[in-house]
Amino acid sequence: GMMGLCFSAPPPTQQSAAAAAAAGPPPPAAMASPTVTYLTPADLARMQPSPNLAIIDVRDEEREYDGHIGGSLHYPSDTFEDQLPDLIQKIKNYDSVVFHCAMSQVRGPTCAWRLIKSLSTLSVGDIPKIYVLERGFNGWAGAGWPVCRCAEVACKNFLLSSQGRSFF
Repeated sequence: GMMGLCFSAPPPTQQSAAAAAAAGPPPPAAMASPTVTYLTPADLARMQPSPNLAIIDVRDEEREYDGHIGGSLHYPSDTFEDQLPDLIQKIKNYDSVVFHCAMSQVRGPTCAWRLIKSLSTLSVGDIPKIYVLERGFNGWAGAGWPVCRCAEVACKNFLLSSQGRSFF
């Protein structure tokens, strides 16, 4: 019957393993595709304020009424795909890019991976480190870190960060 077909391939021989070894070492780690690293709100607060850090808020209308993290850029998830070329231009100036949505469960990670996929198809030189903020904006605000309420798409209140915590 059909069952026997599973076993028709011969087991790999010693020669094929030796041939693979002769092909040389795997490419260096620098060639590895970028991955997403998760940060806690405290990790992010420690990184702020930094001119090398971009915080990308991919929430949709919630940003308007819940406030946002100081210095963050608003790239709503529902238009994220259209905004990607613009975002890719912007992040060339940054070493680190942190994505978040309300809880960083769906929109934040999805947009982070979309960016990585786009970057991997372009040769943009140095790719920044891509992070996702654990527990998202809600986790940040819930832990008592500062929240800005300006109406800017690109918030300029970078100093409203961990240094301002004592005022809250």
